[in-house]
Amino acid sequence: MPPGVEGLRLIVGLQPVREAIRVHRFALQRVALEEKPSPTLEALARYATDQGVPEVVRVARGSLDSWTDGAQHQGVIAWGPELALQSLASILAEPKLLALALDGIQDPQNFGAVIRSAVGVADAAVLWGEHSSAPLSAATGRASAGAIEHARLCRVPSLTGALTSARELGILVVGLDAHAPQRVGELDLDRPTILVVGNEHEGMGRGVRRACSVIGRLTASGRIDSLNASVAAALALHEASIKRLNSGS
Repeated sequence: MPPGVEGLRLIVGLQPVREAIRVHRFALQRVALEEKPSPTLEALARYATDQGVPEVVRVARGSLDSWTDGAQHQGVIAWGPELALQSLASILAEPKLLALALDGIQDPQNFGAVIRSAVGVADAAVLWGEHSSAPLSAATGRASAGAIEHARLCRVPSLTGALTSARELGILVVGLDAHAPQRVGELDLDRPTILVVGNEHEGMGRGVRRACSVIGRLTASGRIDSLNASVAAALALHEASIKRLNSGS
């Protein structure tokens, strides 16, 4: 790691770095771009400079490879502040809450893709337990295509405990399961709602399932047991968004 960036968050890839510049501007400490001629990289370098990033440097590709442990950096990386996390209390206090809760999503690609769906489909908050979950790593940020910079994130000690608290406050906690008897679209999603996405292989854990108010399914066919986590998240959020739009909520 180059000097001067210790303790800062590594951001990798064209779109993630572009979004980080847009959100954080001069709070980014450094943007490093591959020194090869490239209109795309040159435009990004100008954008970083115009937005007040303190240090914009061109370096050899080998340096980028070394700093990212060989990750697909697309010729650009940046270092910036850690992501701000919101408290559970602030999330649960939202009067029109729509959130995703992730149970056991351990693949950074899936985690990042779900965050992208949350931000892009409904600006939904994302909750997850601090154990048995993918970290907020550079890989997660890259998989989110930079959406993580805009996300409302909440990491909790116990997802089961957080969902139980939400349910006790009158929040609808909907677990997603392909074999549930009723469809998500049949539920009262106008009220404050948390949609729970389980692990693609094992689904929701027993404790998380018990913490749900109701279990709902997304598909009508019943031909497959599960969907990709980010697809399930996007479909559920779209269902809730459309229902709220139609009701004027």
